[in-house]
Amino acid sequence: MGRRFDNDWSEDELKEIYDDITSAVTIPVNVAIKGGHRILDMDKMEELLREAESITIQDCGCRVRRGNCSAPLGVCLSLNEEAEQMLKNGRDNPRRATLAEALNALRRSHEAGLVHMAYTMEGEDRPTIICSCCSCCCHTLSGLIRFGLAKHVVTSDKIAETDFNTCSNCGQCVERCQFRAREIDDGRLIYDPERCFGCGLCVTTCPTGSIKLVERA
Repeated sequence: MGRRFDNDWSEDELKEIYDDITSAVTIPVNVAIKGGHRILDMDKMEELLREAESITIQDCGCRVRRGNCSAPLGVCLSLNEEAEQMLKNGRDNPRRATLAEALNALRRSHEAGLVHMAYTMEGEDRPTIICSCCSCCCHTLSGLIRFGLAKHVVTSDKIAETDFNTCSNCGQCVERCQFRAREIDDGRLIYDPERCFGCGLCVTTCPTGSIKLVERA
């Protein structure tokens, strides 16, 4: 519950940030599911990006400021007015991006084990910020894991389901899970679905294909 790093978020900082967020949704990448109204697969994300008048790629502001890991920096996206504002203020090294470059950034950060979060800010009706998040630097995942705060803005219609008959208990999904929903105990996988937010990181790296995303009950 305390600070995990010298430069970790405080609870007061996180609460202030959440006041400006209407909702945040996870975006599974390269996972064959139907996009719901809150979970976006790559087809839905491509549709959202195609409709954008402008797109920028910029460094992750959380990792730049917190510096608690070595995950890729230039993988966060801004759309439309938010993109123009990023170019104007120059914060976090923004640059204009094509649709192909934006989709490639999402795939590259997924391979690096980052969770894609699409943020709808106060006063907006659609996501304008798409971040690639880690639990050590990102305000949303940090608040969710440490204080349970982000569950008030993070939504997910999907959840991971594991077939324990085919699971080899290799632990790869444990390493990939930013939400700490999985652990190996006495050589066996333990899964807590209450901690899962359907990001799909475990699905795409399971060597036995034992994990899939299903509708959250």
